[in-house]
This record gives sequence, structure tokens and C-alpha cells, in this order.
Amino acid sequence: MISYYASRNGRLEEMEQLEDHCWICLTPPFAAEELARVANDFELPPDFLTDPLDTDERSRYEREDGARLIVVNTPVLSQVDGDNEGIYITVPIGIILADDHLITITSSANHPVLRLFIENKIRNIDPALRSHFVLRIFEHTVYRFLTCLKRLNVKRNLIEQELYESSQNKELKQLLSIEKSLVYFINALNGNELLKMKMKRTDFLEIRHDEDQADLFEDIIIDNGQALEMANIYINILNGTMDAYGSIISNNLNITIQRLTLITIVLTVPMVIASFFGMNVTVPYEQGGSLLAFIGIIVLSIILSFAVIYYFRRKRMF
Repeated sequence: MISYYASRNGRLEEMEQLEDHCWICLTPPFAAEELARVANDFELPPDFLTDPLDTDERSRYEREDGARLIVVNTPVLSQVDGDNEGIYITVPIGIILADDHLITITSSANHPVLRLFIENKIRNIDPALRSHFVLRIFEHTVYRFLTCLKRLNVKRNLIEQELYESSQNKELKQLLSIEKSLVYFINALNGNELLKMKMKRTDFLEIRHDEDQADLFEDIIIDNGQALEMANIYINILNGTMDAYGSIISNNLNITIQRLTLITIVLTVPMVIASFFGMNVTVPYEQGGSLLAFIGIIVLSIILSFAVIYYFRRKRMF
């Protein structure tokens, strides 16, 4: 689907047809002829429109025939249901600077970052100022990472509290989902940071002589580094939590096995006494079948069992 947006009175408004200095937003579902037509109309290499649709595409920039392509990875909620899937994944946004227009393309039908622009939740946006528009996409991509990281950390804390009260696999699977999301984030943030550093060094956006935009780009790089550091801290905490929980489970299992072993030993005492009187040999009280003899054997078994329990209690084994 192709949408056109232009700035009107400080707000982005959707246009019915292409206008000068507008933002062209390409979102799924795509028709093959649409992408081919856009590539032909703006004289773009076809891979400028197809590469950003690959969810595994790395962050990079490219210049060809006067057109410039920027691919930056952003976090979105995973659409795949399953305990073994990450809560968040990262998908690329392709930003193309062609002639007097700015084109974005992504494989996410309702991309959260682009949705902010479409719903006019960001002020002072004008597609005619293409470099500034790109910087604002970078800025809110970093904010999206920071927001998702905080949500993952809150979810991790809640799961940790549940882990102390239960030993089910459900919580462990949720922690694995968070870990996968953090791995995606770390890889994406690393790639985005390298991309932005290279763009700054080569002045890819041609903003070196614009102090305000240069300062904004510098702040974006700093925030990206902060998000990367947060992701690394969270995944280290998560790994430590999972290791500690594994040790707790192992320790609890050892304690359970020890208790069962001690209970077995205590129950073995009356079994041994009873087995003596069940042998085919002469034993005390064999003649007469006295009731007192039976009671005495039971009492003796109980006394010896409690003696064994007392011994284990003294050794702090129970």
C-alpha cells in the first residue's frame, strides 16, 4: 500500500496523490507491480525497495545513482505466538532519499515508529526537511528501544517474583522469550550505532554545517549507546537470574532426595523388627499368641523409630 503525506499547518496530512516534497510511505500488503512502479518512477535500484523487507537485513547505508538508502532496525511486537518465541523482534525500516521526496518502506504493516508520525504525535515534522525527518525517525527508534527495554525489565521482575513461589516451566519459558528479545535488541542496537557513527563521519545526511541538526544527531548516538548499555545490563541480570534459579532448583532437589532418604531409613527400623518375627525360626513370644507381645513389638518399633529421628534431628539432617 502506498500513502502520501505532506505538511499542512504544522501537521502531516495524507494526500490523495503525489506532491512535491512529500513523504511516501510504503507498507504491507505489497503488490509486485507497485514496487516496480515506484522504482521506475523515482529511478531507484530495485534492491532499495526489496532489501528492507528482509527481516534479517543489517543496518547500513548505500548511495547509488543520486539516491540514498538507509536501513535501520527497529523493535516491534512479535506476531508469532509461542512460548519459545521472543516477545519483541526487530525489523528494518528502509529510508530512501530520492530527488525531492522521502520514501520509507518496512515489512511491518502497523509499524509503531512510523505510526507516531502518521498519527501526528510528533510535532514540527516536515517531509520537505528530509535530513531532519530522518533524524526524527532515528530519535523515536531509539525511544522505542528504551521503552521496550523498560517493559521487558518490568516483566522480568514480575516473573522473578513468581519463580520464588513456583517451580513450573512456564516462568522459565517466559524468561527465555525475554532473553531472545534482548539478544535481538543488542544485535540491532550494535548495528544501528555503527550505522550512525559512519553516517556522522561521512556526513551522509549533509548536516555538518547545521549546528542544531548536528547536535540532535549527537544526542541520538548517545541515547542509542545508553539503550545498548541497558540491554547488556538486563541480559546479564537475566542470565544471572536463570543461573541462580537453576542452582535453587538443584539445591531443592537435593534437599527433597535427602528427606526422602531419611524417611526411608526411619521406616526401615520397624520393617527390620517385623521381619525378625516373620522368620521361620524360634523367636520370643512365639508360643501363646499373646496380645501384649504384639503391642510390645509395636511399641519397640515406635521407640526405635523416634530414636532414629532424634539422632537425625541432633545432626540437623531433618
